[in-house]
Amino acid sequence: MKKMTWEEFARSMGVEPQILENEEARLLKKFVMDLKFPTHCQGCQGLDLSNPNPVHHPSYELTPACNHDCIFCYSNVAVKLGKVPKPGYYGWERPYAITVSQYGEPLISPRIVEVNKMLRERFPNARLDLQTNGSLLTEELWEKLDFDLVMISLDAATREKHLKISGADTFDAVVNALRIVGSDKSVRSVVRTIFMPGINDEDIPRIAELAASLGIDEMMLQPLTVHEMNVERLKKAGLDFERAESIREYLKTAMEAKRYIDVRISGCQLAIYRTMDPLTLFSARRVARDVVPLVKRSREEF
Repeated sequence: MKKMTWEEFARSMGVEPQILENEEARLLKKFVMDLKFPTHCQGCQGLDLSNPNPVHHPSYELTPACNHDCIFCYSNVAVKLGKVPKPGYYGWERPYAITVSQYGEPLISPRIVEVNKMLRERFPNARLDLQTNGSLLTEELWEKLDFDLVMISLDAATREKHLKISGADTFDAVVNALRIVGSDKSVRSVVRTIFMPGINDEDIPRIAELAASLGIDEMMLQPLTVHEMNVERLKKAGLDFERAESIREYLKTAMEAKRYIDVRISGCQLAIYRTMDPLTLFSARRVARDVVPLVKRSREEF
């Protein structure tokens, strides 16, 4: 015999089930329903919850090298474990969007301009997204690039905190990159920030305010995935692992940042949160632990 759900049992007794909500739970639910999907996530398979095995947008990987050593970085983990993808295109014909790149810092590569041009010619209808830490972006280089969307990573609001998180004294250079991209209204500009409570949660609204003052269009606030090899570094830096898993804490921080900029949260997460009732959303936890990230797309030659 099929076990009845609580809702079915209540209705069988002639009682319409009620969801007991508190005010904060209702506010979180409204916030989630009002949010837009990040521009970068638009067209991604992860927004379709009926897809049992979604994959990210295609990407073109240029190099696993990076001039930062971020305490949370999945790319560093992949390099150390020998799982980083080789340079090349990982995707399919007629992509909606292509990201350059998901591993390493693409602006380190001397081929960045060449590959950008090649992708534009090979996939004229695709949206081209640049994902970078921004520290190597100059006015001269920017004039040679042709992207539709640029995501610049910034996880701290001060030079000292940026050095603590990234291992590089490049805060001023990243801010300058935000200024360069934010002043160019032919592209969609995004500051990409990782939610790390205990480390940078108080910085996030300040990052939003700074980015908005530089003309940045959008903040993409992403939850933290904790990789095994990064646990000790995150612990030493002060990460509150309990709060890092709380959807409530993540959304409350996004609400604070939204006072200054168009904040959007990770698209595949937003798609799931929209299906939750207020109380579930209020109490749910995102337990995101991993060993090494893997690319589920195949490398294609062209």
